[in-house]
Order: sequence, then C-alpha cells, then structure tokens
Amino acid sequence: MMWLIVLASFLHCASAYDVDLKKLDGLAKARVEVKAFVIQDIPLYHNLVMKHIPGADPELVLLNHYYEELDRIALSDMSRSEINELLGKLGFYKKAQPEDEVPEEFRFSPAKDSPFKDEPAYKPSTSSLTTENASSEPDVKHTDL
Repeated sequence: MMWLIVLASFLHCASAYDVDLKKLDGLAKARVEVKAFVIQDIPLYHNLVMKHIPGADPELVLLNHYYEELDRIALSDMSRSEINELLGKLGFYKKAQPEDEVPEEFRFSPAKDSPFKDEPAYKPSTSSLTTENASSEPDVKHTDL
C-alpha cells in the first residue's frame, strides 16, 4: 500500500512538470555546435586552449599575459560560425591547418604586443648591486664593532 502512495505522488509530480520541447531542441543544437567548434576549430587557433570542466556551461575566458581574467563570454547560445566570428573580432590568429607555423607578428595574438618585449632578459636584483658596490670600495676597518 505504501508503494502505491509513493508511485501515485511521483506520477502527480511528473505530470505537473511541462517539458518545453522547443527549448530542449535549441539546447541540443547549441551543444552540438559548441562541440563541433571544440573538436574541429580550437586546434586551428593560436593561443586558444580548451579546459574541460564537467557540468559547466561553455564559456570563453579571456586572460592577459599575467593570467589575470579580463572577461567571460558565454558560448552555449552561439553557433559555431558565431564563435569563429567572435574570435576573429577579438584578434585570435586562425591557422589553415593545426600543424601550420604561426607568423611572428601573430605570436602574441590576440594581444597586440608582448608586455615583456622591452624588459631585459636578466634584471639584477638590488642586493647584488649593493654587494658589487661594497666590494669595489676600499677595505675600511670599523673599530666601533
């Protein structure tokens, strides 16, 4: 008898929920579009990396050279061609084949230039400068120690 009550309450809950088939169809198409983009298009883009997070909606996370987040753009409602168009507008370089070389001028794309270009490869610390300056001075004996 108890099982009959549980079954009846379950059927009542299930019948109260209306399924919007058009919404499900649109969601399925969007997932297929994003999946096609991930499998076929991401390997063509320079400086574009896919990180799979189970259960998360697909989104494009834009980072700067210091890996700080700049922006997030939801991709779940976009078609494959819309995602490709967005990446083109953002300045991502798309190769013809995944194994193609990236031209030097696009090496840091979508950034316009490297923020590290003008910095020396090695920058001595101030402590080493102090040590060098101290060693170049004549030896002075301190009697107050």
